[in-house]
Amino acid sequence: MENNISPKDKEDETKECCSKESCEYKPGKPVSDDIIPHILNLYGSCATPRDFEIYASNASFEDPLMCAHGVKQIKSAFYSLSKIFSESRIVEYSVKEKAMSPKKQEILIDNKQNYKFLGRSIDMISLIKLYVEDGKVVRHEDWWDKKPLRNRETINFPLAGRFMETLRRGSMLATHAMMGFGKDPTM
Repeated sequence: MENNISPKDKEDETKECCSKESCEYKPGKPVSDDIIPHILNLYGSCATPRDFEIYASNASFEDPLMCAHGVKQIKSAFYSLSKIFSESRIVEYSVKEKAMSPKKQEILIDNKQNYKFLGRSIDMISLIKLYVEDGKVVRHEDWWDKKPLRNRETINFPLAGRFMETLRRGSMLATHAMMGFGKDPTM
């Protein structure tokens, strides 16, 4: 079947179906290109203060052990890796980026992490989920074994989920205090 739409009709159709803002939106390079090198440094225990500039000031980070709010607590979480593990790094990864709107993206990093603890090598599969707004990470989740974080919304018994959230917050606050409340280490 042949489509008989004139160029003028096509132009009118385009004007009706999209606003000026959405029609002018042309994605440049993926946001993940700027963020991934910093994420690799964070997980590789070689982060510098500059690596934390990817986060919005009110950003959050959550994994099964910790729940951090704000850049200073996120710094404490990642600076603590080198205190616990003699080596840590992401050894394999793939990235998917999805534009939610012109200034909001979701970045999924399917990865394999390697840690050395007391001379023993530990491999872990993980899904890192980054929610980005205006080029800054506003939420960073690390799903170990690619399983969603357990909280009051993902567990059948909300009180148990709330308890797990409280334990993660407590773990973060203890780590934050031990790490000097997010102070950058002296090099």
